[in-house]
Amino acid sequence: MPATIADIIKAMEALAPSCLAEEWDNVGLQVGQKNWPVQTVWIALDPAPDVVAAACSNGIDLLITHHPLIFNPLRSIDFSTPVGSIIHMAGEHQTGIFAAHTNLDNVIGGTNDALAYRIGLDNLKILSNDKRLDGNHGLGRVGELDKSKELASFALEIKEKLGLKFVKVAGKHNLLVNKVAVCAGSGSSLMDDFFSSGAQVYISGDLRYHDARATEAADFGLIDIGHFASEHLIVDVLVERLAEHLCKILLETGIDVKVEAYKLEKDPFTIL
Repeated sequence: MPATIADIIKAMEALAPSCLAEEWDNVGLQVGQKNWPVQTVWIALDPAPDVVAAACSNGIDLLITHHPLIFNPLRSIDFSTPVGSIIHMAGEHQTGIFAAHTNLDNVIGGTNDALAYRIGLDNLKILSNDKRLDGNHGLGRVGELDKSKELASFALEIKEKLGLKFVKVAGKHNLLVNKVAVCAGSGSSLMDDFFSSGAQVYISGDLRYHDARATEAADFGLIDIGHFASEHLIVDVLVERLAEHLCKILLETGIDVKVEAYKLEKDPFTIL
């Protein structure tokens, strides 16, 4: 019996339970039916029109994205709108769309851990724990470097590790850093958690001017690596974890599903 979308949802629930999503979020199956057969899964950051079009034209059965296609309730589905056209295209080609968003951010081994490990942090702890969740899950991470580094050199090291064209830095360039807070995606809402974390620097995306000024005043540092760069690294991580999980299921059920990363996504911002 071939795998179905329901089987992949079950696997994703094991990796990033939907109960860990923030209350405002919309995760899970966005388009499709649970009984649709699945042979190939693509993982991407965004359900953008070009990504969905590529999935449909390549006969992909399920597209799993970090960002949801549908955030707010739809009053109508107009096929001439961006979201409506994506729903229409996915439905016509029987390509399911599934989102794992803040549940993947909150879960241990998810987006925030992937970012923290990539930049070399150890002894990780939760930066902001939602009261709904136990102490093992939550947004952001706080970790330690193996040795103290100056803020500017640490920022350049992150730029190289993540293959970035630039990073934005606020704070004294000679600030000594040994404890680091990170939040994948938009981290501005966790500034208070950063200030109380004991970390000297905060790494995230979409940080604001006034966040930088407040950080300067407190004699701390900020490194803004951009929203895309802070989260896109979860794509390859999730490919590996989902494929490994499905491989275990294969031994028990005979279900065989190919899991691949969509490789052509780019940051929507360009530097001129």
